[in-house]
Amino acid sequence: MGDVTMQIGVETSRAVENKRIFVVDDDEITRAVLQFMLHDENETHEVESFERALEKTPDGKPDLLIVSGAMAVARGVSIVAELKEKIPGVKILVVVESTSDENGKQCLKAGANSLLSKPLKVETVRERVDVLLGRRAGFALPLTVLKTS
Repeated sequence: MGDVTMQIGVETSRAVENKRIFVVDDDEITRAVLQFMLHDENETHEVESFERALEKTPDGKPDLLIVSGAMAVARGVSIVAELKEKIPGVKILVVVESTSDENGKQCLKAGANSLLSKPLKVETVRERVDVLLGRRAGFALPLTVLKTS
């Protein structure tokens, strides 16, 4: 009998599906943390620059890029549109310090699909990635405004 590995909280269909994700961040620790959180259900690669992400694309197009908001703004948020143009169909998730982060807002205007704010938590990261990869629908609560007279 071969080795059997049990992965806690991993759905078999996702592990078999194996979507490709590039984590693009100049911070080695953030890259490693995100790679660790996602590697069970995805083919996740750590990439230190936007140029390297584009170089790796011929080896296998990513379904999702998780990019540093600070890096994108330092480079110019037009990099978001450039990545979407050069990697057709890719989704872009931007990591920001907080949801009110101006870097994130600029990246969304440039074409990013969603934001992920720190601190990074496994459940939040996996949920956001799953939604962007079409594995589960995002949810919205209906809002009804009642006017009292």
